[in-house]
Amino acid sequence: MATEPILAQFEVAVSQRHRLATTTLSDYWTLTKPEINFLIAITTAAAFFIASPATISTLPWMQLLHSLLGTMLVASGAASLNQLIELRFDAQMKRTARRPLASGRLEPSRAFWFGFSLSLLGVVYLGFATNALASLLALFTLLSYLFLYTPLKRITPLCTLIGAVPGAVPPLIGWAAVRGRLDPEAWVLFAILFLWQFPHFMAIAWMYRDDYDHAGYLVLPRGEARSRLVILQTLLPLAALVLVSVIPALAGPTGLLYSTGAVLLGLGFFYYGAQFALRRSAATARRLLMTSILYIPLILILMIFSR
Repeated sequence: MATEPILAQFEVAVSQRHRLATTTLSDYWTLTKPEINFLIAITTAAAFFIASPATISTLPWMQLLHSLLGTMLVASGAASLNQLIELRFDAQMKRTARRPLASGRLEPSRAFWFGFSLSLLGVVYLGFATNALASLLALFTLLSYLFLYTPLKRITPLCTLIGAVPGAVPPLIGWAAVRGRLDPEAWVLFAILFLWQFPHFMAIAWMYRDDYDHAGYLVLPRGEARSRLVILQTLLPLAALVLVSVIPALAGPTGLLYSTGAVLLGLGFFYYGAQFALRRSAATARRLLMTSILYIPLILILMIFSR
């Protein structure tokens, strides 16, 4: 029939538009760094549960949902704006060159409004749905991540020390959302996440050190100082982490299960950190990275079940 070619062209056009829309949505999703947000959600939810006097059956689930939603909005906005700030440098690294902004698939102006809107919405949402303290903590995380840590990555290797602060705030947000204040136990969670970030990031920085050097990042120093920094920022925080992680057992009735589990997890983490510090190879860095990814959910699960 004469209409068949027209219908075929119409179907092709519709299919192309559908693929374009799907790709665009996928790019915006990627811009939020969902893999990092998943870890943020875990730490926020765990702190919320530990801080809540309720049991699982009586947990204020809607309040938890509000806390998670607001925190995820801010984290997603921060991730988007971070990639906008680092667009030129991401394009120079193999690991990040395929990101939506670095590859040119998304326009910078769209990414800015997307990230800004998510960040603003998240901060405001937390203020109305939970409390002012949770909202202020989220705002502090956003601003310190974007305007302290991000530019310092090109100035000094001490950027990891600065960046570990906003990286450890999500459990404080979860705690504040329940109690409206920050108790000593909340700061223990902060300290655990703060110390955890050093070996975690050292593994990543070592695996992609050539990429970072090529793009002009100073997350690791040049020359002989590089190995010394990697060893110090891996082993010292891990040793401190073993000690800090047992504080809940000393401060409350968490029982033998938690203290034993925390020590075993910490020593296992330290073992892989020591292997990496001594050999500094891609294989030991990957093993340390995988161990770090497993450590946080396991220690938090241990805290929750020992609560």
